Amino acid sequence: MSVVPTLAQDYPEWHKGRTHYSLWYLEIQQPELVNYLHQLRQHFADMLYTPNTRQFHITLFICGFLTAHEQKWDDDFSHQQLQQQIEILNPEQKISFKLKSGYLNSFESALFIEIDDMQGSLAEIRQQLYACSEEVAPLQYCPHITLGLYKDYINSDAVFERMQNIPQQQFEFQVQQLTFGTYHAQTLQGPLTPYHQFILGDV
Repeated sequence: MSVVPTLAQDYPEWHKGRTHYSLWYLEIQQPELVNYLHQLRQHFADMLYTPNTRQFHITLFICGFLTAHEQKWDDDFSHQQLQQQIEILNPEQKISFKLKSGYLNSFESALFIEIDDMQGSLAEIRQQLYACSEEVAPLQYCPHITLGLYKDYINSDAVFERMQNIPQQQFEFQVQQLTFGTYHAQTLQGPLTPYHQFILGDV
């Protein structure tokens, strides 16, 4: 059984000419963890799609294509819905919280690091966001940090064998802001652009 590669091509059947795909996310900023993630990405570089300019982050809630117009497609996300989400995520009641990075793992199409939501903070925020809109393509939520997408049909056993043969570390880190942002739908693994941020209060 092999992993599913990402092909270097446009995906018009998905974006339908739209450009700004939006989500709530947590950008990873702890220097030690960021350095470790770069080391892991380098170790698996021969397996992963490049270029990859997207910041290391934890996806919190996938909103869809941000639009200033009336919603035309199921995965359109209006500025009105965003405003509702901003209002329900009252920053005065939000305090910073801790997460813990776990071990390497793999989806069919991507290599990632598991995240332990020790206090249920991510689940609580997601529940609030759901009050305003449905999530796009809601699979069972699995908080994680993506290291990269696979670039070739690689035997999955070879991926897991390499995972088991390298030393792994775990980090506990403080989350101090929530970000709503977008990426350009026609740029594979392009950077995230912040659109709105909440700074979380001190514990």
